[in-house]
This record gives sequence, C-alpha cells and structure tokens, in this order.
Amino acid sequence: MALKSTIYKAALDVADIDAGYYAHHPLTLACHPSETAERMMVRLLAFALNAHQIESLCQGDATLGFGAGLSDPDDPDLSLTDFTGRRRVWIEVGQPDERPLVRACSKADQVRVYAYSAASDVWWTSISGKIARMARLEVWQLFADSTRQLADLASRSMSLQATIQDGALIMADSSNSVVIEPVRLL
Repeated sequence: MALKSTIYKAALDVADIDAGYYAHHPLTLACHPSETAERMMVRLLAFALNAHQIESLCQGDATLGFGAGLSDPDDPDLSLTDFTGRRRVWIEVGQPDERPLVRACSKADQVRVYAYSAASDVWWTSISGKIARMARLEVWQLFADSTRQLADLASRSMSLQATIQDGALIMADSSNSVVIEPVRLL
C-alpha cells in the first residue's frame, strides 16, 4: 500500500514592505512521504517571497498555487498562473537538474529556483555554467542554517507571519522567528 501525503494547513500573513503587498493567505500544503519538513517550509517561503506578483505582475488576475511537487516531476513546486492559463512564474525548490529547467523555461515567462541545503554550493558549481545562458531563469540561494530553523516552525496547523523588507524575509509564529536572506546567484 502506498503512503499518503500529510496535509498541513497554514494561515500565512504576508507583509511585503519592499513591494507594498499585504495579504492573508489560507493555504493547504501536501507533504509527500519522501519530502522533509525543511523542503515543505522552503516551498512556503517561496510562496511568501512571490505572493506580491499576484498584484504586481498580474494585477490580481492570477493564482499562486502549489504543484504536485515530488509526486509529478513535470509540475512546478509553485506557479503563478494568470486567468488566461498562461504560466507566468514557475518555481522550483532544491537543486534541480539542467534538463527540467530547460523545459520549465519553455513553459513559463519566468523560472525561479530556490536552492537550499549544505549541498547547494556543490550543486551551483556543477550546474552554473550549463544554465547561465537561460534568460528567463533566476537562481536564489537560501542558507542551510536558516532553512533548518525554518523547518522547526512546521506544524500540522500553522499561523505564520512573513515580513519582507530590504530583501530579507522574517518568518515567525507566535513564539519563534527565523531570518532568511536569499542571495541571487543568477
């Protein structure tokens, strides 16, 4: 018998001071049996960092939603799709190979990767020369210490506040907070 995903509920309040975006997002995240809490929380962090584009890129006429993730490798971890069905932003977390990134760049206006973990430096060294020519691609690095702390905020029912100012994100619950400072690699 196959293992089922664990369902997490998150009430995410985003205050993106940099973009002038303030909104409440009730979210449901399915955590695949092989997915870690750290990876799931990085997906949630990517949501917070990109939520402002619902307004700034699509003037409110779009949805930012989680994909099938690990269950379907051809589906993004997160995507912004406007109401015409056009995929505006494709978002991956982790250290994807070159080939899926090429496919993603052909299917979306913009592609973003949020690389995390201690191995992200090794991944970047091995792939940077192969993907540097992809004009639609942005690669961001999240430092392992911060994303491990972010995993500690995970619970089946979460109420989180994400504040983005000067390029840094503070993710907090009622008793803990984590500062994440993404670094753009590409």
